[in-house]
Amino acid sequence: MKSAPLAAVCLGLLLSCTCWAKPNGPKGKKPKQVIPAIECDVRAGKINLPEFIAKCPAHCKETKQQVYGSGVFASISSICNAAIHSGVITNAGGKVIVKKMAGQNIYKGSSSNGVRSLSLPKWRESFVVTVGKPKKGVIYPATLDYVPSRPTYVKTSQKEAKSPPVTTELPTAAAPEPTTTTTPQPSSTSSTTLAPSTPPPTTPPPTTPPPTTTKARAAVHKVRDAGNGHPYLASEPSASSRQQPHNGPGGSGPVFRGATYLNRFAQRTSAGQRRPEPGATIRRQPSSPAGPVPRAPDSDGGRKVPLDTTYTRVEPVDSWRPDASIYQSGYNVREEEPAARVPEPASQGAPECKVDLVFLMDGSWSIGKRRFKIQKDFLSEVAQTINVGVTGPVMGVVQYGDEPVTEVSLKSASSSRELRSAIEKITQKGGPSHVGKALGYINKQFFSDANGNRGGAPNVAVVLVDGWPTDKVEEASRLARESGINIFFVTIEGADDVEKKNLIENDFVDKAVCRTNGFFSLPVSSWFALRKLVQPLVKRVCDADRLVCSKTCLNANDIAFVIDGSSSVGTGNFRTVLQFVANITREFEISDTDTRVGAVQYTYEQRLEFSFTQHGNKADLLNAVKRIDYWSGGTSTGAAISYAAEQLFSKSKPNKRKIMIVITDGRSYDDVRQPALAVHRQDVIAYAVGIAWASQDELEYIATDPDKEHAFFVDEFDNLYKFVPKIVNNICQEFNSQPRN
Repeated sequence: MKSAPLAAVCLGLLLSCTCWAKPNGPKGKKPKQVIPAIECDVRAGKINLPEFIAKCPAHCKETKQQVYGSGVFASISSICNAAIHSGVITNAGGKVIVKKMAGQNIYKGSSSNGVRSLSLPKWRESFVVTVGKPKKGVIYPATLDYVPSRPTYVKTSQKEAKSPPVTTELPTAAAPEPTTTTTPQPSSTSSTTLAPSTPPPTTPPPTTPPPTTTKARAAVHKVRDAGNGHPYLASEPSASSRQQPHNGPGGSGPVFRGATYLNRFAQRTSAGQRRPEPGATIRRQPSSPAGPVPRAPDSDGGRKVPLDTTYTRVEPVDSWRPDASIYQSGYNVREEEPAARVPEPASQGAPECKVDLVFLMDGSWSIGKRRFKIQKDFLSEVAQTINVGVTGPVMGVVQYGDEPVTEVSLKSASSSRELRSAIEKITQKGGPSHVGKALGYINKQFFSDANGNRGGAPNVAVVLVDGWPTDKVEEASRLARESGINIFFVTIEGADDVEKKNLIENDFVDKAVCRTNGFFSLPVSSWFALRKLVQPLVKRVCDADRLVCSKTCLNANDIAFVIDGSSSVGTGNFRTVLQFVANITREFEISDTDTRVGAVQYTYEQRLEFSFTQHGNKADLLNAVKRIDYWSGGTSTGAAISYAAEQLFSKSKPNKRKIMIVITDGRSYDDVRQPALAVHRQDVIAYAVGIAWASQDELEYIATDPDKEHAFFVDEFDNLYKFVPKIVNNICQEFNSQPRN
């Protein structure tokens, strides 16, 4: 009797040991990283993951997808082109790891690995890219979670996991005759399919018949009037007519906003024009309010399909009323795509046309009301074409007559639609055509931070002139150009040979525009031909490479070279120093409104070789550098710095960056600290280049902080050329890091 329990215990222990020795299932294998593929146009902000791995295809560089920043990129940048820019992958594609981070206050553009990135003042989110080799033990998601492009407006009252889609079955009985108004029977004509655990709802009581056809059509016309004048047919449009785009005034081509209204109304009313098949089911679309869309009223006052809102609710964008007609139900553009809920980067303007643009519209009495209206229509078409947005172009309007007035500031309109609405409200002021006064106004007041000037975008002004100005424009235009404003002139019905004797200023266009090469001036024969100018003008103002009057690090400086001519230098080495000066000068844009260059040579004494205003183009300036004669003598660097401040920088323009480059080969006989501090207090950026026997401590006294970016030493004159790119790059980096108008 005892042997049986003992055998059972032994058998149990044996089975337990067997289970411990052999784990359940095969030995665990190391999970394999699955790398999802993306396209060249995928932006980091469209993927809802803080860190992920992805594979880029080949030839993304050719797609020219935009990139913003360097090293750290704004989240609206193309992932693959950002990776090429950073050197993480080549144009052949490859794997990259993307890590999101906080937004930056500024993103600096640069060119690297054949990809040119753009600058951006500020963005809400950033990212960096690294080589696509995960660390040991790190597994990234195998699929990418993309941010939805549109919000959903309908929410069910049950949880998604427990509530299947709600469908409404239409009556299976034959449809009523067109001449008869029939009251639906709740018990036999409709039912609602729900989750098994939910009791079937009761059908709402019959609704009041809709208004007559005449009233419904009146509502259609109300919608048309609210849609900026785009026609909507009084009767229900046919299928073929809905496909036709509406042309703008005068048949200029499709007006897209009007076409949007037409398509949306056609889509919603078409449900009431087709009778469903018996037993057919209509499903709600994600972007529509809860419940099926009611039928549009027929010409005989036909009935609506009753709505069941028991198990659905609509977010409070617009409330849905079952007894309302389709034209009173809140279907509009704001409900379908509210800007606040969809921060879609692609809808925020064209980033390839990032300019701060102002139109100076002629409001003088000579233009008349009819031509003033043509001018407004022209500006409205430009606003639609240029695609205004936060990351693209912004546009304002100044009306001039006797006095200039800001009608639309740069920050007033965040979209083309808002801008067109603002333009429509402009009324004519009257007065003479004071164009010069208007140019002075935009230079001093309009392009300001308070008015929406972004700083990192080129400033562009387009002047519309009926005939000719009634004041002088040359001086005001020069000051505006020196501030970095690219001025275009559009002259309509300009003066003929007889009328030219009435001009206050001859050749006023050439005296005003940024350059006299024809790119910045667009004459138009008549006001009725103005609309043909929309596309060519938009193309020009968006061509950033040709907006040469914009302030950049290469065209906004007053540079003074302070050159050591002491006897220790020698004639041969002095020619090498002059070649060094010429090489730096070649990198800048030289003119009276761009970068200007002056030179001082010193020994015990000082000599002004040429001033900032003496040579207005690069060829003359380089010849002047070549003609400088070697002086020979002692070395008084401190006195030379003070002399340059008095003779050159005291005459510098307020909108120029003052830069001093001191070149010396030995220790100074006088003190350099006090003269250097004096020019630093005058906002002069000082570079010190020492050769051979130059004193390192004196170089650091002369140079602006930090010393390592502004003080350079070389042991031989022949090695001076190595510092040319370093100095030019430092000048540009400091310029780009400064806030500017």
